[in-house]
Amino acid sequence: MSAPGTGASAASPSHVSVIDGVLRIAVATAENGTSLSPAGVDQGTAALRAAGPEIRAVLLVGEGSNFCAGGNVRGFAGADDRRAHVGDIARRFHEFVLALDAVGVPIVAAVHGWAAGAGMSIVLHADIALGGPSTKLRPAYPSIGYTPDGGMSWTLPRVVGIARAREMILTDTVLGADEAVRLGVLSRLVADDEIESEALRIARTLANGPTAAYAGIRRLVGDSQHRTLAEQLDAELESISSAAVSPTGIEGANAFVEKRRPDFTSLERD
Repeated sequence: MSAPGTGASAASPSHVSVIDGVLRIAVATAENGTSLSPAGVDQGTAALRAAGPEIRAVLLVGEGSNFCAGGNVRGFAGADDRRAHVGDIARRFHEFVLALDAVGVPIVAAVHGWAAGAGMSIVLHADIALGGPSTKLRPAYPSIGYTPDGGMSWTLPRVVGIARAREMILTDTVLGADEAVRLGVLSRLVADDEIESEALRIARTLANGPTAAYAGIRRLVGDSQHRTLAEQLDAELESISSAAVSPTGIEGANAFVEKRRPDFTSLERD
């Protein structure tokens, strides 16, 4: 079914749906060579901002031969005012990135084929990114004389280190699947024809887990780059102490002692 708040119509097909608590967002379609979909970005932003407790995980996919081959360069070149056009696309894309960052639930990306430019930027915002043997990633911006958007200049140094990130973007390095896993850009590989089904399985599993704890984990990991070890230990102390008396923490600990499976889903929907 379509997620609420997407504004999809017959003229603008829905790029979002909800499956068992998982918000599925198609960031690209076969249209325009699987380039970044402005409609998918806008609908995804609206759905992420409107997400309530029924949304417990996010799945990012591409519908076509690639996950996302980057921005629509033909559209950039054909615009009457290139600065305004590219600036508008980037602004809308950045609203989507900020909504992903703020959603609080785990984000899984099913990365098949190419993830280039904006597509690679999106992959870097996923908590778990699955690829296959045929998956390839590429910054792509220098090839058209552009600089990164979608946060790549912020996320990539945090994943691979600033020196490696600088080299990768400047030389427009193509990452094969194995190298992407080695560097931590992709989490792991599965068969090419199983990428989306396995990503959906993981997202569904996460959707049945302790959402409040996941949000705390994402905050701790995300904020760790800006803290000293002592500051991070203080944050962990506060977080785990609060978790111990939260409904999620109480249910989890009680279920462990009682040797039963914890029921986080119904608990967090109350």
